Amino acid sequence: MAVLGKKFGGGPHGLGDPLDRSLRNVEVEVLIPKKMREKAKDDKCAEEVKAFNECCKSSSIFMVVTCRKENTALKNCLIRWYQDEKFKNSCKEEYLDERSEFRRTGIPKKGHDK
Repeated sequence: MAVLGKKFGGGPHGLGDPLDRSLRNVEVEVLIPKKMREKAKDDKCAEEVKAFNECCKSSSIFMVVTCRKENTALKNCLIRWYQDEKFKNSCKEEYLDERSEFRRTGIPKKGHDK
């Protein structure tokens, strides 16, 4: 008798069906939003992240006051991408493709094996 349902077990490495595209709540509420945050910071808002980090480094203890403009620009950029449905769907599809590959091979994507 299996502890996990067929949906979450099975597949070539016992990690689940690589072709299954359904999502668990934790994936919808935690893992995909995490991917969105990472991609937004690294790709979409890289200039704002850089400006905020540089401001913080040069302002030391006064960064809360000194870097308001950079912080606001960064927050606005991130919010804009978090609310973008095309971006959200793109991140979801990327997550599903990575999960499928992991289930197929048993090898985690670089940076996700921690």
